[in-house]
Amino acid sequence: MWDKSKIVALASDHAGYELKAFLKKIMEEDGYLFRDFGTYSSESVDYPDFAHLLGKAVDKGEFERGIVICGSGNGVCMVVNKYRGVRGGLCWNSEQAELTRRHNDANVLCLPGRYIDFDDAIKAAKLFLNTAFEGGRHQKRVDKISV
Repeated sequence: MWDKSKIVALASDHAGYELKAFLKKIMEEDGYLFRDFGTYSSESVDYPDFAHLLGKAVDKGEFERGIVICGSGNGVCMVVNKYRGVRGGLCWNSEQAELTRRHNDANVLCLPGRYIDFDDAIKAAKLFLNTAFEGGRHQKRVDKISV
């Protein structure tokens, strides 16, 4: 039986496709499994189509964590954050990825495919997936996020 924390939802648009493929390849070598919600090429697509699939799956509890990528990271972040059970954080580096888990209990990492170095993206993804939420004073803040 697989450790649920090692099974990650993954999605991108065309601008994030190359980074998504790279992350998937490198991280599978570390024992992660991915449910890839697309896209499956660099052909132009609409980012909401794929971000909604990932957002719904994380919201329903099918996955503890997800990673979503578009050119700037902003579009996919806006989409996944429409789901009540999703807290997506746009991260441009590994420190942000660690803090969005530790302080915000984010469950979806949003990456800017056009603006982050691939090696930095790997480091950010690994920190995001392996950092625990601190709770404590941060819990009351997270509790205030939902409308």
